[in-house]
Amino acid sequence: MNDQACIFNIQKFSIHDGPGIRTVVFFKGCPLHCYWCSNPESQNGQPEKMWDDQKKTATMVGEYKSIDEIITEVMKDEAFYEESSGGVTLSGGEVLYQAEVATELLRQLKARNIHTASETTGYAKSETFCKFIEQVDLLYFDVKHHDEIQHKIGTGVSLKPILKNLALAKKQQSQLIVRIPIIPRYNDGTENAFAFARLFNQLNISEVELLPFHQFGEKKYAALDRTYQLHNIPQLHTEELTYFKEILETQKINCTIH
Repeated sequence: MNDQACIFNIQKFSIHDGPGIRTVVFFKGCPLHCYWCSNPESQNGQPEKMWDDQKKTATMVGEYKSIDEIITEVMKDEAFYEESSGGVTLSGGEVLYQAEVATELLRQLKARNIHTASETTGYAKSETFCKFIEQVDLLYFDVKHHDEIQHKIGTGVSLKPILKNLALAKKQQSQLIVRIPIIPRYNDGTENAFAFARLFNQLNISEVELLPFHQFGEKKYAALDRTYQLHNIPQLHTEELTYFKEILETQKINCTIH
């Protein structure tokens, strides 16, 4: 097995990616190409050059690290995990793009009694996905759209394997939180809210977080010499998604706006 992963960031002292104080390991590479992606530097699975406006030069984003190197880095904060009931979260990109090494990393963390969490789109072969989530204590599962055609338009990939793995996650995962990034003119509005509710009720999904669209990643596209499609689209604020939350709740789904 290849014991190296392409990592583009290791973020310490995170409090938004699972319980307690956490370290988030960001894996590079993603099979989805969402046009609103706030981390476009995460999509390419290889190290790449990106303009750094502060340094006024191009710098490399992403480097290969062994499992041992990653564990050595994240275990530096073991005391904080213990004191806060925290742990380590894997994110991306899409962590399942490098599923084998990510699964082994999680296995070794759990062997050290570290709480594990992961954020995923669920886009992978089901056998790969099931092996992966066996090592995950808390799973955040993104669902971008409820409709196959619209999902392909927005992400470039089919929704079918994602929904298949979401159903598997519901059966196997004791702690599962589904997240919807709400994107203007794509998956917002009352019709979409009711459609998501129907989908989640079919899958017996009871816990959903809404992620309002923001423009935090806009400048990164220019730094990567890529085109950004959502210039001048206003950010969404928490209060603007109250209607979406209320619709899900009327359909017996617990909902928070993150």
